[in-house]
Amino acid sequence: MVAVSDVRFGLRNEDVRLVQQALISRGRDIPDGATGYFGEQPRAAYRAEQLGQGYEGADADGIPGRTSLAELGRLTGLFQLDAATGSGDGQGRLTLVQVTYHDPGDRSGEEAMRQYARTACELTGMDPGFGVPALTTIAKRESACNHPRYRVNTTDVNARGPRVGDGHPQHCSRGATQCIPTTFAAYHQAGTATTPYDVVACMCATINYVRDRYHVNRSGSNFAARVQQADPRRAPRGY
Repeated sequence: MVAVSDVRFGLRNEDVRLVQQALISRGRDIPDGATGYFGEQPRAAYRAEQLGQGYEGADADGIPGRTSLAELGRLTGLFQLDAATGSGDGQGRLTLVQVTYHDPGDRSGEEAMRQYARTACELTGMDPGFGVPALTTIAKRESACNHPRYRVNTTDVNARGPRVGDGHPQHCSRGATQCIPTTFAAYHQAGTATTPYDVVACMCATINYVRDRYHVNRSGSNFAARVQQADPRRAPRGY
């Protein structure tokens, strides 16, 4: 079984190794072989696989999604997709002490946010046509698209509590979409990282939160309408 949350850029694990083996068996070029690390070579190989499956444009970005990954497993017979991930109901609630504060150094910039948002949509069952622009807008407004300078807010009313692993007060909002740790814990998506600094984990928690707090529907078609901070046509407003 392979979990889509484990097959992402910068990760090293056995799920990545299985996917690399599947890509190689499909004739996709990975010069270093199945190392278990998802770097630039596997990303280029995965993009070639997406193109081979008929994806075009921004959809062929080298970022594994549930549909393309499931098809790769089916075509090669080397793995199956873990059906327990990506159900969209979260089922990953953490206690506050389980939240970690390591910054994995995820990429910044608007294009990177779109790519991470697409993965978050895959994991939570949201239509990327609605979720990607909404999440990208939130990330742009909350953290300047995950700029290192704005990944933690140490000046607003939430900046209190004991110092934690990153050296900042526990209740500071963090990550690309600026989740408070208690919110991140309550709406954590199963199979994602336990740190809000992980962009996909942070975005997934945001999706689960807005569904509950603002009654955003499963597809996300009313995301921008319900959450002003997600609507680029309206002024920024905390959410």
